Amino acid sequence: MSSWFRFWNRKKQATEQALQNDRYMLVQEIRKAHLEWEIAQRRFDYVTEKEQIDYSIYALEAAEKRFEMLLRQAKNAKITAREVAVSREMEGSS
Repeated sequence: MSSWFRFWNRKKQATEQALQNDRYMLVQEIRKAHLEWEIAQRRFDYVTEKEQIDYSIYALEAAEKRFEMLLRQAKNAKITAREVAVSREMEGSS
């Protein structure tokens, strides 16, 4: 009976670790999407030609949609601001 318990406990820990990794990866994707959105905004501020304006609008809208989608996923996963702060601290110490 104890071997079954150890097996179940290891499986549970592996599942929890995988969930934590998924949450961490989502937070990293949100941070990356936010940066891409800011870059798209800055690009739009400085373009002058019609083709550049069209591309900048397209890139900005795409970046906004991706950022919003990832935020909805984080909300559904109940990711907190604390988790985002912890990921920043972990990234800064690497």
